[in-house]
Amino acid sequence: MKIKLVSGLISAFLFLKTITAFGQQHEANLQYVKDLKHTQQQFVVLNNPQKKLPVSSLGNFNIASVCFGIHGQKTFDSLMNKYEKVNSFVAYDQNSTDSLNDLNDRLKFQQLLVLAFSDNTEFNSALLGFIRDMEKSKQLIIVFFGNPKKLAALNLRSVPVLWCRENSVLAAFLAPQIIFGGIDLHTKLSENISSTYKKGTGFDVHKIRLGYTVPEAFGMNIDSLDLLKKIIDEGIAERAIPGAVVLVAKNGNVIFNKAYGNHTYDGDRLTRTEDIFDLASITKVAATTASAMRLCEEGKMSLDSPISKYIARTRNMQKKNVLVKEVMLHEAGFFPYIKFYEQLKPGDTSSEKSDKFSIEVADHFYVRNDFYQTVMWPQMLNDSLLTRGKFVYSDLSMYYMREMIEKASGQKLNEFAANNFYKPLGMQSAGYLPRNRFEKDRIVPTTEDDSWFRKIRLQGFVHDPGAAKAGGVSGHAGLFASANDLAILYQMFMNLGEYGGKKYLKASTIRQFTSKQSKTSGRGYGFARKDADSTNNSHSKLAAATLYGHSGYTGTLFWVDEKNELIYIFLSNRVYPSVVTNKMAAMKIPQRIQEIIYNAF
Repeated sequence: MKIKLVSGLISAFLFLKTITAFGQQHEANLQYVKDLKHTQQQFVVLNNPQKKLPVSSLGNFNIASVCFGIHGQKTFDSLMNKYEKVNSFVAYDQNSTDSLNDLNDRLKFQQLLVLAFSDNTEFNSALLGFIRDMEKSKQLIIVFFGNPKKLAALNLRSVPVLWCRENSVLAAFLAPQIIFGGIDLHTKLSENISSTYKKGTGFDVHKIRLGYTVPEAFGMNIDSLDLLKKIIDEGIAERAIPGAVVLVAKNGNVIFNKAYGNHTYDGDRLTRTEDIFDLASITKVAATTASAMRLCEEGKMSLDSPISKYIARTRNMQKKNVLVKEVMLHEAGFFPYIKFYEQLKPGDTSSEKSDKFSIEVADHFYVRNDFYQTVMWPQMLNDSLLTRGKFVYSDLSMYYMREMIEKASGQKLNEFAANNFYKPLGMQSAGYLPRNRFEKDRIVPTTEDDSWFRKIRLQGFVHDPGAAKAGGVSGHAGLFASANDLAILYQMFMNLGEYGGKKYLKASTIRQFTSKQSKTSGRGYGFARKDADSTNNSHSKLAAATLYGHSGYTGTLFWVDEKNELIYIFLSNRVYPSVVTNKMAAMKIPQRIQEIIYNAF
């Protein structure tokens, strides 16, 4: 009895300690929001008549930040890289001409420089010479934290200057968001600093991209969201998912982005928020549908045109009159999928790369170059149609869409999507064939126990076997991205086509594709919708009926709720090490998480 009593007291103590810790986190966040608002008021933008701030164009030039003794340098660089790949440099010796000359040479490939100074900086002749040299050859942005007397020493006239009275981690957190338009700023100088920086001067900066803050900034309680860990831990314990990343964006701000678990059940590689996931069927909307939307706006594709307009080989076939919109609604009558792996013959694969075998589908595993054109595509073309007009979710639909997009655009699907969306939006990780661009360890692995095809862990190679044999680029699978990049893309959708001061799609196009277009399924063009299936386990009942999004076989999904200005992203690798049953869906993990998010408001 005494043991039970002591045990009960210990449990009660731990529970109260946990609740207290939760409360402390919430209270700390409330204070953090107040401190952020106060620090934001300490910023002023100077010398910006040409509106170089916020930075509008991305993806066309190299950007570097150079920090000269500021507080929160890691925070500064981390936030800069939320918007664009920024190469980070540190000036260790600001007084040495040789050191600054060396830095000058190392910056030779950078076109835009963000130089961050503080009142710890000594603006001697060597440093001022370095700044003048950079001003002549580069696009320059100056950030200064601290005492305005030191700022007066610069007295630059043509270079945009972002000044904050504080030299703090909070200031380092906010400065990149002002530079790239994550937050609004309308403050003016309250005093004369120099002949150039006079009282009352200051330029407005408007929000044009995602901002980053905490849940309390929008009335949420971080303690409520801590329940997410319990759900994900259950999934890990049941071997439904090895790990996951959850992102929530509200009113154009990422308010929650957290990683859980590991890349594998028995590994020690922690999942990180910047990790890159195989998005599987999210490819259908984040690459294929987005590209089709752009082409329809350009008049190069029409939803009401038959597919034979874009695929000449269908003109003498039964399917010649199938319309593009039927394909996008999965109502064309195509088979759901074809087991292409059953068609492989001994001469179709190789363990060594060569001129004949250059399609890499796994580490040291290659498929012959013409397999897609000589085996896969002919079979898809020659297969008869199922019942046309009936909803049959089909990967073949998006194989066809890839062919039509490439014919209409004259570009490969991966290149068209990257050039029109990912690069200019600042989506650094998004794209096909990630092993060509990133370190292997940053990419979350998928199937390891692949007994029927590759028989090896897949890390950076698309999980879908058909997309793999098609060279890793397909309309239904093959896209990889981080949660933050996916949030950028769908914030652009939430903004009805605008992001970063640029118009990517018309509002009418987004409305058309994401709204209910099928009486049969209730889906939009490419997009799934909440009101299409009330029994769907992948969304919350609290979400707006107009919710749209998509899921992926590997354990990924996103939902966009325009009514509540909310984006929810869940990324996991549930298919590691193999898929026997879909425990993730059976446990309703994504739905329960989304339910908690809505309840937290």
